[in-house]
Amino acid sequence: MEVNWPMAPAGVAPAEAEVARSGCALPAPFVTVIMPIRNEAGFIERSLGAVLAQDYPADRLEVLVVDGMSTDGTREKVQAWLALYPNLRLLDNPGRIVPTGLNAGLREARGEVIIRVDGHCEIAPDYVRRCVELLERTGADNVGGVQRAVSDTWVGRAIALATSSAFGVGGARFHYAREPGWADTVYLGAYRREVFERIGGFDEELVRNQDDEFNFRLLQAGGRIWLDPCIRVVYYSRPTLRRLWRQYFEYGLYKVRVMQKRGGVASPRHLVPAGFVLGLGATLVPASLARLPLLALAVAAPYAVANLLASLWAARCTWRTLPLLPVAFATMHLSYGLGFLWGLWRWRRGFGWLRLWERY
Repeated sequence: MEVNWPMAPAGVAPAEAEVARSGCALPAPFVTVIMPIRNEAGFIERSLGAVLAQDYPADRLEVLVVDGMSTDGTREKVQAWLALYPNLRLLDNPGRIVPTGLNAGLREARGEVIIRVDGHCEIAPDYVRRCVELLERTGADNVGGVQRAVSDTWVGRAIALATSSAFGVGGARFHYAREPGWADTVYLGAYRREVFERIGGFDEELVRNQDDEFNFRLLQAGGRIWLDPCIRVVYYSRPTLRRLWRQYFEYGLYKVRVMQKRGGVASPRHLVPAGFVLGLGATLVPASLARLPLLALAVAAPYAVANLLASLWAARCTWRTLPLLPVAFATMHLSYGLGFLWGLWRWRRGFGWLRLWERY
């Protein structure tokens, strides 16, 4: 799929205009881009190619690809580019998961600014420059943009629309925001180096949600996060409902561990899917046992109506996706909620009140 980058949102001044008003050149701090990847042969040429095609000065940019011991030819594709780009390095990640890869990159990084880029996305040509500019302009500790979800398949396009909808992802504004502002988290992220020196690296227990935990920790330490639509990145959605289910189940599962580690939740939206699943169980099970069909509709009917309306709105420009959109929304909500409930059981001993109970 060829990506046609949209213009920056109205009201966002381009970097060149800022330079003209200030009368001096933008600073060019040294930047390290860390790419934790594993088995991304189908995407690595697009994702890495976009990083290497940045309009930021090449002598002020290093790219660290941290490979989780790929077995699908990803590593060989990266190696073929090493001789062409002196600022590109390939590192090993024996831990094979994202947080161990990020921390391996941090140990080798020389940048004053650290930017995470995943192997399943494609950043705009001005991505690095705008991140650096906004870190300076806003004084934020971390900046990020809007994740534009796309896919090459019919099912994938429906999933992309669902994950770009407020109904699908709640208050996670980096999926759909049109206006810049302060946020509780962003997609990927560009951090000041001093942030890691102050609060540490990424939690290697968290196979998922390590970025959420880190950003929550940053906020608790007094840091600030800026979300701006002028930072543009394309994300290639999961191509099947089965993979979408697994993705969101793991999001819900590890959100419990984040909650335990940080002693709270960054936003109430993280609790809503679990409440929805509990509500369904609290009505459907008794209704089936007592043969009370109206009770079964208490939660299911309002959700079905909301799902249908959200699907009609999301599909207004791509009607072919409408039959799949309700299924995609339900897959996200049910899998996340069930994952969260399973996490409550799996890490039940991690809650302080339970440990207190076990003393008596």
